[in-house]
Amino acid sequence: MDAATLTLFPGGSAVDADGTLRIGGARVDDLADEFGTPALVVDEDALRRRAREYAGGLSSRWPNSRVVFASKAFPATAVQRVMVEEGLGLDVAGGGELLSALKAGVDPALVVLHGNAKSGEEIAMAVDHGVGLVVVDNADDVDRLEATVPVGRRQDVLVRVIPGVTAQTHASVLTGHEGSKFGLAPDAARALIARIRASSRLRMRGVHAHVGSQILQPEPLAAAVGPLAALGEFEVYDLGGGLGARYSYADLPPSVGTYLDALIAAAREHLPVEAEIIIEPGRSMVASAAATLYRVVTVKRGATTFVAVDGGMGDNLEVALFGQRFEAVLAGRLSEPATERAVVVGRHCESGDVLIDGVDLPSARVGDLLAVPATGAYCFTMANNYNGNRRPPVVFVQEGAARLVVRRETWADLLARDVDLPGATGGS
Repeated sequence: MDAATLTLFPGGSAVDADGTLRIGGARVDDLADEFGTPALVVDEDALRRRAREYAGGLSSRWPNSRVVFASKAFPATAVQRVMVEEGLGLDVAGGGELLSALKAGVDPALVVLHGNAKSGEEIAMAVDHGVGLVVVDNADDVDRLEATVPVGRRQDVLVRVIPGVTAQTHASVLTGHEGSKFGLAPDAARALIARIRASSRLRMRGVHAHVGSQILQPEPLAAAVGPLAALGEFEVYDLGGGLGARYSYADLPPSVGTYLDALIAAAREHLPVEAEIIIEPGRSMVASAAATLYRVVTVKRGATTFVAVDGGMGDNLEVALFGQRFEAVLAGRLSEPATERAVVVGRHCESGDVLIDGVDLPSARVGDLLAVPATGAYCFTMANNYNGNRRPPVVFVQEGAARLVVRRETWADLLARDVDLPGATGGS
């Protein structure tokens, strides 16, 4: 096995003498036997280490600061609970993420609500539960908040600003460029800030910016600080997230420390020293803490060798949506050399259901266990029921012990929302 292989899996992963991968001290063949495949396996200690790295790194550089986990990256209640236990706040982007955050035990005052098209119901949920900060994305948010916040109360808000920064990443995850659907251009933001300051129901706390996701250089992330500062002095500056994760051998994201050095250098140059800084890491917090286990279902050899597994775009849409490159290993045969180039495909009825378009593996066989690392971000949250797919379980592992935190969907789950219409005889 190439020594580089393990570097994509959670820190502390190892290979047994028989060539079987261990994650969090647990053999992956045992996990597959107990929980089935596909299964999303999360190293709990890796999650906690990353949360502490972010929290300690930020507070040591800017004491009046807060790390808020971007729940949308992995909004499982168990993952949110780990972040809460490590002292982080939670960023939520909808009513469901808010409810799971509350179930995870978060202090509502440490919740930040996002969304470019928040519904009246979501606004009401935020107000009723005492969410600490609502990020106002448009004037309609202000209308809904002013109609919802009770007399005698004031809701703290931030205004989301388009910083005019374009980073090198996939167009679908760019958010800080001119023309973004998120936030307001500076002139429109100034007008809305003035309106909020005059409101009896809202309290203007600060401004927010987010450049995008899977950004592998710190400079664009730091470049958003200046445009926020140009809007004036505020109590709070939310600098968003966006730091990329390492998915493939070629990816070289900056370390958390390097990212924070760049960000806080810009803050020291532009922001008031007494201001509170918030950051919202998501992908870089959770991606490398997890891996997905699959079984090989069939192998076709010809001009191309296709290795088909029992999952695919039903549990990982990152490839089809963003062209994200992943790697894979045969998790029970890591002591064997790679002998063929294969395309790993899923079981769904789409030609685009390709997990890895070219990876070197030992000669794959039906029944082999295949592991894809770095699936902790945006795989669980975008899992779907295409072709009647049952969304996979989430398994936490720690010091060799495994526990189920999200069960696999059942066939009954797939039918649970159907409503029978007595007397219906079918369409014409």
